[in-house]
Amino acid sequence: MNNSTGQDIADALGILLRRSTRARLYTRLTEGLGEAVDDLTYPVLSGLARTGPRSAADLGREIGLDRTTVTRRADRLEQAGLLRRQPDPADRRATLLALTDDGHSTVAATRQRLAAAIEDSIATWPQADAQSFARRLRRFVDQGPFAADPD
Repeated sequence: MNNSTGQDIADALGILLRRSTRARLYTRLTEGLGEAVDDLTYPVLSGLARTGPRSAADLGREIGLDRTTVTRRADRLEQAGLLRRQPDPADRRATLLALTDDGHSTVAATRQRLAAAIEDSIATWPQADAQSFARRLRRFVDQGPFAADPD
């Protein structure tokens, strides 16, 4: 493999990781799901779906936002009935953010939309190419420079 392959991948990842690319995708995924669900609150919902109940500070570290921003966005989602605040069993003074059943349903809807959008975008690919891409992308995510550090 030559150096231009790494650069080609880095360039493509740069486009995927841009804030404007994510915001555009989040807008498509959240359209029509209620006033509280938009490109700003989607990361809070999605993050809680991935991690389970978290403090605003811990969730913020997970999704790349500060605690104050997470709290403001969580307020909107709580008012819409998509998340709730609950006591932290490990620290009675602390509060955790957790998805409600409606919150879980909303995240499921966005994930179905994302899967459908991906399926639509690769519909013209030969099935073997699509399956190979999925396997290789998973391998890259699991083993590449973005892989999570082992705990």
